[in-house]
Amino acid sequence: MTPPLATRVRRAFATAAMVLVLFYVTVDAVLQLLPPHYSVLTDAESDLAVGQFGWAMNLNFLARAVMSGCLVIAISVTAPPSPRRRAGSALLALAGLCSAALVFFPTDVNRPGEFGMTPRTSLGVVHVVFATSGFLAVLVAMALLTWWFGRTRSIMVFFVVALVGLVSLGLSLALLPQIVGLTERICLLGILGWAFAVGARLIR
Repeated sequence: MTPPLATRVRRAFATAAMVLVLFYVTVDAVLQLLPPHYSVLTDAESDLAVGQFGWAMNLNFLARAVMSGCLVIAISVTAPPSPRRRAGSALLALAGLCSAALVFFPTDVNRPGEFGMTPRTSLGVVHVVFATSGFLAVLVAMALLTWWFGRTRSIMVFFVVALVGLVSLGLSLALLPQIVGLTERICLLGILGWAFAVGARLIR
């Protein structure tokens, strides 16, 4: 691929990724205001896919998958190539596929008085497996690609936010399940912010 063509491809897919991040955040925020009014503090984001407007959250899971794919394409045509770039891109693509899989395996919403993530059905178990795998894959991808990008403040900041969110999520699951929803969203904030910052960096 010639350098001018690579530049156009990189900018087009990086822009698409940034637009999809904004789309994802908007849909998430709107769904939070609609019935059945899940709690940001106690309920996992995946609960938004269960209920009258669950189809919109499923669309969002697909949008996150496409966003990951757009970033992978934009990164793949960006020099310099390296093992970190290849491994990070592969893990980012895997995380996107895990997000898409959530559409087909809905979560088990907690009963009244229940907290945390405790699946009761086989579909719920598969959902947790894909969600967990996706989080771990994207965090490792972010670490590798942040290293590959070098010292870029915004990318580093959002990576740290995502890492803190993931650690907090693990601790809340073990010690304080009443705030699982909040810690998960902190992790998502870091992931989505990182994706937006990477897109902006690739455009430049």
